[in-house]
Amino acid sequence: MSGWLEAFIVVATIAIVLQMAILLAMFLQVRAALQQFQKLSSDFHSKVVPILARVNSILEDSEDRIASIMGDAAELTRVARNQAQKVDRVVTETVERLRINVLRADIILTGVLEVIEELGTTLRGNIWGPVKKASGLIRGIQVGLDFLRGSRKRRSEVDATQDEELFI
Repeated sequence: MSGWLEAFIVVATIAIVLQMAILLAMFLQVRAALQQFQKLSSDFHSKVVPILARVNSILEDSEDRIASIMGDAAELTRVARNQAQKVDRVVTETVERLRINVLRADIILTGVLEVIEELGTTLRGNIWGPVKKASGLIRGIQVGLDFLRGSRKRRSEVDATQDEELFI
C-alpha cells in the first residue's frame, strides 16, 4: 500500500503545483488589467478635470446673471399683474359709468317722448277742436249768407266744384 500512497502524494503535489501556476497566471493577468485600468483612469481624470473646472467656472459666473434674470422675470410678472388689475378696475368702472349714463339717457329720452306725446294730445284737443268748430261756424255762416243772397244756383256750382276737388 505504500506504493499507492506515494503515487497519491505525487499526484497531489502535481495538482498543487498546477494550481499554483494557474493562480500565478491569474495574478499576473489581474495586475496587468489593474495597471491598464489605472492608466485609463488617469487619462480620463486628466481630460475630465479641466472640462469640469470650466463648467464650474461658467456656472459660477452665470449664477449671478441667472439670479438677476429670475429676479427681473419675477418683477416683470408682478408689474404686469398689477397693471392688468388696474386696467380691469378702469374698464369695470368705465362700463359701470356707461351703463348708468345709458340708463339716464333712456330716462331722459322716455321723458321727452312722453312730453311730446302729451303736447301732441293737448294740441289736438285744444287747437284742432276749436279750429274745426270755427271752420264749421264759418262754413255755416257762408252757407247762410249764400242762402240769403239767393245764389242757390251759384252755390250748387260751388258745391259741384268742391265735390270734384274732393274727388280728385
